[in-house]
Amino acid sequence: MGISRHALAHWEGDLKSGNGQLNTPQSGLLDNTAYGFNSRFGDKKGTNPEELIAAAHAGCFTMALSGQLTEAGFPPTSLDTRAEVDLSLEGGPQLSQIRLTLKAVVPGIDEAKFRELADTAKKNCPVSKALSAVPITLESEFSN
Repeated sequence: MGISRHALAHWEGDLKSGNGQLNTPQSGLLDNTAYGFNSRFGDKKGTNPEELIAAAHAGCFTMALSGQLTEAGFPPTSLDTRAEVDLSLEGGPQLSQIRLTLKAVVPGIDEAKFRELADTAKKNCPVSKALSAVPITLESEFSN
């Protein structure tokens, strides 16, 4: 049996002047969090789908890498991941690229093994798999 999570989106009005709220009732993290055209394409306070995808991807990849490293005998001291999700507007809106940038402190590991495990985590975390139609890159630096 798997795990199921859910989120709720409510929208009122047209695309450009309307507004919406997002809720994650299970965790309570998003509680009537604003989103809309101007928080997506402008600078209005609120979230947007790309930011939420970036957060999900950064979290998933980082957890997957922690598991890979620990299983290989190199539990990390720290992993910090930034995920940037690009939305292209050419030919209609679409996610065009995701860039993962990682800073890691992993005692005892050599660079080749670290890069191998980081690449495996990038390819195999559930969010990376779900986003496989989008090019995903990984830049990393680590110290031990």
